Amino acid sequence: MKLPIVAYGDPVLRKKAEEIDEDYPGLKELINNMFETMYAARGVGLAAPQIGLPIRLFVVDGSPFGEDDEDGPGDPTVKDFKKVFINPMIIEESGEKWAFNEGCLSIPDIQEDVLRHPNVLINYLDENFEEHEVELTGLAARIVQHEYDHIEGKLFVDKIGPLKKAMLKGKLDAISKGIIRVGYKMKFPLQKKGR
Repeated sequence: MKLPIVAYGDPVLRKKAEEIDEDYPGLKELINNMFETMYAARGVGLAAPQIGLPIRLFVVDGSPFGEDDEDGPGDPTVKDFKKVFINPMIIEESGEKWAFNEGCLSIPDIQEDVLRHPNVLINYLDENFEEHEVELTGLAARIVQHEYDHIEGKLFVDKIGPLKKAMLKGKLDAISKGIIRVGYKMKFPLQKKGR
């Protein structure tokens, strides 16, 4: 089932998410719905706060970045990068930060260059509650850092300069009011009733 994606301005996107356990109600169905929602919106990651749930859960599938396209060859390290992250904890970020143009399903039609570390060491539970500790690099590390920010109550626009953010204020306000067209279901915090 495709779920509505929460838009910029909703307080749930600013909450630090809570850990869950194996008894979280409907977890398997929730994970399946998150993947379906993410694919329908043509995303590569989706965090639970983006569907209104302040829990430490996100899903990723970097395969679109693994494909060759008109911009050149894809990144083979993310071709098969499909994972579920439950209660993740970033242990270390390392390497010289690099810029990459990021967007977000909760902040449609805005893309900006964001600096992030190229390497990340993360501990997490998978969908079977088995523990993993992995080092990720390149685009896989970036996707995970972006989604991890969501469960920490942070957004990619927090990482851009104040001038750039000021220039985006009108667009961000419009998104929070629902004055935007997207190809997927969204929930807008400030949208007037009857629209």
